Amino acid sequence: MTVKITPNDRGNPPSKLADAELHFSEGPLEGLKLIGFSIWERNRRRRRPQRHVSRARHVTSTASAAVSRSSGPSSTRPRRASCAELILDAYAEWEAQAAVAS
Repeated sequence: MTVKITPNDRGNPPSKLADAELHFSEGPLEGLKLIGFSIWERNRRRRRPQRHVSRARHVTSTASAAVSRSSGPSSTRPRRASCAELILDAYAEWEAQAAVAS
């Protein structure tokens, strides 16, 4: 799976950093993409701004649940990163590469 980041170059709304899509390259979802994610930064008088991912209304919760679902009881399966964690990690990598390039 690949995360495609599209930065919010216009700065509107100001707290929106980027949009993200999940592109699947293997398995039963190969060739499909899950769209409608946005990366936001919250700055509520904290020392360190907080980032979070929101999902557009047209992307159903069952679609994103299918991405992270695995079989077996939760106590026996390894912990998998959520879609939001994957997107935030990909954005951090993208942001680091953009800083080096500029």
